[in-house]
Parts: sequence; structure tokens; C-alpha cells
Amino acid sequence: MTSRIPGADEFTSRPMPREELLRQISPSLALHQIGDDHDQVDALTYEVVRHRLWAITQEMGETLRRMSGSHVVTESNDFNFSICDELGEQVQVGTYNIGLIGSMDLAITWTLRNRSDNPGIAEGDMFLCNDPWIGGGLHQNDAAILAPIFHEGRLFGWTTAIAHQVDLGGPRPGSFSPSAQDVFGEAVPTPPMKVVREGVLQRDIADAWVRRSRLPHLVGLDLRAKIAANKNAGEQILRLITKYGADTVKAVMRRMMNDAEHRLRAKLANLPDGTWTAVGYQEQSGTGDRNLHAIKVSMTKEADRLVFDFRGTTGQTGIINCPYPGLRAGIVFTMLPLLAGDIPWAAGGLMRCFEIITDEDTITNASFPAAVGKGPFGPAWGAGNLVAEVIARMLDAEPEHRGDVQSICNGTTDLCVVSGVDVRGGASKRFVSPIFDVMAGGYGAQVSHDGVDTGGRLIIPSARAPDVEMTEYLYPLVALWRREQTDSGGPGRQRGGMSGSVCYVQHPDQSGRMSLVVSGNGKVANQNVGLAGGYPGNSQLDLVVRGIDGPQLAGVASIPADLDELGGQVEVLPAEGESDLGPGDALYLHWQAGGGYGDPLLREENSVGEDVRQARVSAEAARDVYGVVLLEDGEVNADATAAARLKLRQRRATDAGVKGLRTEEISAADLTEARRLDDNLAVVDSTVVCVHCGTRIGPVAGGAFVDSLARRETAPTEAGPHIWHDPSEYVDAEIVFRQLLCPGCLTAVNSRVVPVDHPLPHDDYRAWN
Repeated sequence: MTSRIPGADEFTSRPMPREELLRQISPSLALHQIGDDHDQVDALTYEVVRHRLWAITQEMGETLRRMSGSHVVTESNDFNFSICDELGEQVQVGTYNIGLIGSMDLAITWTLRNRSDNPGIAEGDMFLCNDPWIGGGLHQNDAAILAPIFHEGRLFGWTTAIAHQVDLGGPRPGSFSPSAQDVFGEAVPTPPMKVVREGVLQRDIADAWVRRSRLPHLVGLDLRAKIAANKNAGEQILRLITKYGADTVKAVMRRMMNDAEHRLRAKLANLPDGTWTAVGYQEQSGTGDRNLHAIKVSMTKEADRLVFDFRGTTGQTGIINCPYPGLRAGIVFTMLPLLAGDIPWAAGGLMRCFEIITDEDTITNASFPAAVGKGPFGPAWGAGNLVAEVIARMLDAEPEHRGDVQSICNGTTDLCVVSGVDVRGGASKRFVSPIFDVMAGGYGAQVSHDGVDTGGRLIIPSARAPDVEMTEYLYPLVALWRREQTDSGGPGRQRGGMSGSVCYVQHPDQSGRMSLVVSGNGKVANQNVGLAGGYPGNSQLDLVVRGIDGPQLAGVASIPADLDELGGQVEVLPAEGESDLGPGDALYLHWQAGGGYGDPLLREENSVGEDVRQARVSAEAARDVYGVVLLEDGEVNADATAAARLKLRQRRATDAGVKGLRTEEISAADLTEARRLDDNLAVVDSTVVCVHCGTRIGPVAGGAFVDSLARRETAPTEAGPHIWHDPSEYVDAEIVFRQLLCPGCLTAVNSRVVPVDHPLPHDDYRAWN
């Protein structure tokens, strides 16, 4: 008998060549495999089997939702599924939280390498995992069940089910600790362990699993729900095999991945080669930190493949870290909606089309034992935003793909976990509740369309904000309001989709104080950036209002409808920290909207008027940001609008030190054969030209023309009333609203709220060398 003491590096998972993986699997595990030439299936059979596999994943979702008692699952759809081949490549994934399946194949390959010999992988087994370094979830709250499917004694494939668990232990309710120094200050990560053996739930493992949680009944129910979803899916796949044969079903699975790969490669081949870069920030690495931490990406597109290079990203620090599987998931949950929206999501094939380069020990590739509880809604999401930005700029330069361009959607999530003891009705029971109203984020604007207001999450196509009444039923909270928030969408020629706000107070029958744990980015350096001069969406804002005027709804004549009506003292909650909510307090959350596209001074004036009528934009923002003046009846005052827009351009010129604003077309530059860079810029004879006024700005090579753009740096609130006015509340860095402008007509070509030392975007145009 031999024993092995594994090192930390053995609990990590990375993609590896198929041949190397096969060498590491125990020879005692028989695999169902077909030859490379065995992928010919008639069209009818292919479509029938393919659609059946898709339907099975959707049925897995219904199984989990109906069995789960957690509102994370039943109300907000924060879960997902996949069907994989024998080596873990994902053949079909669900349309729920895409990030959760971005690393399921890595978890399966790790299980094959490390569990096929001891304790073995056999028919009827299932494995439980929540280890972010292995890939069974992006942080410890994401718990996965991996279920092998055997046919005639051979491993045919796998199904996986994963969902966010409200609490899996650790020092803070909800398992998120803003002051954690390493992973030992968070929930415990668990590598794959056999929770079902030969079809029987292992009670010792199940008991150990739920024992770590403050809500064992919910965690135990979700465990059984995921097991049931996998069991049902496995049975249906075996029925499919009985009908069509194992080789045929496997051939369909292989072709699904190959077709997805070929279609994405064909799309990439029609896009321009080049390199696009972007830099974003994570605010505060934990309780007490006041720094900004940069994430950098350089995307190179060559022929039919992409390379994402994250070298230069900040070293791992505090709690804002994610391991490699989380970084990979950030790329996947961005690429699938933006580049593969018209391609079936056979993720195993799509993942073959890109490569990742990254430094070790960084916030996007953290090494054990870094704190990683914030991984998915911190650096993984932040990396995904930057990937979305560089993909959008690549698409914007190709006319037939400009319809797919989208500014950044809602930037990140706003995490607020409320916990305490519910004493309503004379009972006393512990509760832990993340506020999931924040699921209703705003989508980014597109070239020809405004962003969708409170449309949800790009990374969770089936995301839902919970029913407020269900939240009030489950937890001792009462909502004063939940609404779309005027002015939240990023201004632009096309406006970013609005986000919302919610305000909760304690239930009148509740007593005592509730604990709050908060975490969120985009407080000062907005992650929901705009494109082509479009402004960012709103700053994320979390407040507690202490000592509000109304006695918690008891006997009040009217319900407060705004912060100004609450009275009391406002406490601004940090990006990472803890607080509490008492009987005389109100909790206010305002999550992020979508970024705008194009200069807001170019927005059609009647569209702005309609925005004001629909309460999407205030009359003040219409005047001060869009330069649109309305009459008392709400109609546009054309003369006053023309004067206001000219005045705003002149103000830009003054701030940027530009003399001689051009108000009419000036050159005879022929743009019919020009290559567009985006909404504002084109290239004529290797020179960048403004498409609005014809000004020849400078050479495109190496982004040299950027130095010839007018540069304006002002207070962040110059971007609009939706931007937080006091960055010093959160960070020590100087934050500015930076605009790069055409030196002729002062049209904005780049608008960002950034630290003053944020690099100028020369490298953004290396694609045009």
C-alpha cells in the first residue's frame, strides 16, 4: 500500500493535449471512443440527436429548479449544466449562468487524472467539487456534481450540474469575507470526492458537506437536486444510445463540437487581423484597502484564432483573485454571447479557437492559497469586460459585423449579503440572503440600437430578478421601492440600457440588527464603459441610511419613494466591507447599467425627448449631457438645442485647449473607400480622418494619431449625474473624466472615467499598423 501527499500545484487544472490526458488516466478505466473518421451521420439523425441533447440540458434545469429550495436557483437561475464526452469536452451547455460552465471540462479532466485509479470511476458514481483551482466552480460557493455515464462497461460521457450555494461556511454569513487574508479565511474548497457510489448517496460525505453551512437544509436539498438532475440526464442519454447506438450518438457529439469550431473559425477568418488592448481596474482588494488594481489584456486575432494575453496584470492581493479556471470562464462567458450568438453552444469546440497567456500569481491567475471568494464577480468578470471591449472594437472595424458590436453590459454584479435571525411570527430561524434584485442590469448600447433597460446579465442569458414579494415572504425585509433608475444608462448616440435601484427596510415585526457584507466594483473607475466616445453607465452605489424618519412602515401615511424622502444620515458603504442594518435604517443598492455608444451630442434630438418623457433621462441630463433643450410641453426646442450643443462643443474646446472650433464640414476627403475604425474615425491613405468633419488627424500606424487628438480631463461628474461625485470616498488615486476628441469638430472618440495615469489608447490601434 502506498500513500501520496499532494502539493498545492497538484490541485490545479489546465487544458492539456488529448494524448497526454489519455496517458494519465488509469488503464483500468475503459473509455468509449470512436475513430477520427467515424463522424459521418445523416442529416436527419444529426439534427434529431443534437436537439435531443439540447433538450436534456434544459430538462436538467427544470429538475433542479423544482427540487431546490434556494431562491438563488428558483428565482434567479444562478446555475447551469453541461453534457460532455468521455474526456470532458463540453458538447452542450445550458443557457443559464455561462460562467459556471466555463471550467467544467477542467474539473472533469482533473477527476479523470486523479480519481480514475483511486477511488476509481465506476457506473453509478458522482463526484462533488467546489474547488476553484480545479474548475468545479469559480469560487467556493459554486458547487458542482460531476456524473460519469457508462454504456456496456465503458465511460461514454459525463453530465454536470452546478449552482451557487448561499452559504458554505467560513467566518462570514454567505461565505464571503472582505477581510480574508487567504483561502483559509473563506469557505473551504473541496476537490472532487465521491458523493454517490454505485447509485447510492454516501451519507458520510453528504453529512460532512452540509455540516459546513449555516443553512444545511438548503445546501442538502440542492445537493440532492443536482444529483437528481444528473441522474435523469444520464438515463435519457442512455435511452438515446439504445435507440441510435453509442457510436452514432458519440459521432453526433463530436460533430456538434467540430461544427461549432468550424463556424467560429470561419467568422474569425472574415475579421481583420491585428491586436487590440484594454485596461480595467478592481477597486479595493479588501477591507481597508484604497488602491486600484489593474487588469490588462491584449487580444491578437490571426487568421481563425484568438490569443488573449493578460501579462502585466496586478499580482494577487487581498480577496480580489481568481485562479486560472475563473479567467478562462471570464473569456467563455463573454465570447459565447458576443461571437457565438448564432452558433450552437457546443463549448468544447468553441474553446479550441482561443489561447490564453497569463502570468502566475496575479489576480487573474492566482496561486493557492490566495483568497478567491470574489473570483467570479471580481477579476473573472473584470477580465470578461475587457475581452468584450476588445472584441467589440474588432467587430466595429468590419462593416458586415458592426451590428454585433455592443458596449459593456452592467460592468459587474453588486454583492450584498444580508443575514441575521428571522423572528417573525414568534419563531427564530437563521437566514442568509444575497440581494438578487441586482440581476436586472442594463445592456450595453449597440451601433444601431439602445441597450436593453434592466435586461439582465449578458453572462446569464436566463437571469431573473426575484419577485419582490417572494423576497419579502422568505426574509424579514420590506421593499420601499424597486425601479429602473433615471439617467443610469451610459449616454451616447445610442444610449446604454438603464439599471435599477432597490431600497429595503426591516420588516415591522423584526427586531435586532442584521449583518451586511458588501462587495462591488465600478464605484469610481466604471467597468460598464462606452465605445466610440460613448459614456460609461452609472457608478455602482451602496448606502445605508441611518435613522430614517418613518417608523418602519408601522402607521405611516405614505411610503418614501426616494432617498431625499427617507431623512436620516447617509453611510456610504465601501467597495469591500461589512456593516449592519438596524430597525431604523434603510439599505439602498443601485447597480450598474450599460455603456453608451457614440458621442451623446450626436444622438437624434427627438430620441432624447422621448427618453425624457419615458423617465429614462432627466430633463437636466438631456440639456447638460446631450445638449437637448425641451419646451414645457416636452417637445424639443430646435433652436435652443442647436445653441446648447454648440456651447457644449465650445466648452470641450476650452477644456482641451483647442482654438477655432469647426462647425461645418471642412475637407473634401472622400470616405467612400475608407476603412472605418468605428463610429467616428476612418483611415484614408494611412491617415486617420474624422468622418464627421473630415479633419485629417494623424498617422494610423502604431496609434500615432492619438497624440493629435484633443484631450480633455475634468471632474468625473462631467460625464453626467449618474457618476459618483467623490472618488476619495473609496480610493486615494485621482480619478478624472477623460475624453479624446476630434481636434476639428470636438466630437468625442473616447470617453472614460479613469485614474489620471490611465494609459492613452495608442495600443488600441496596433491592429492598423
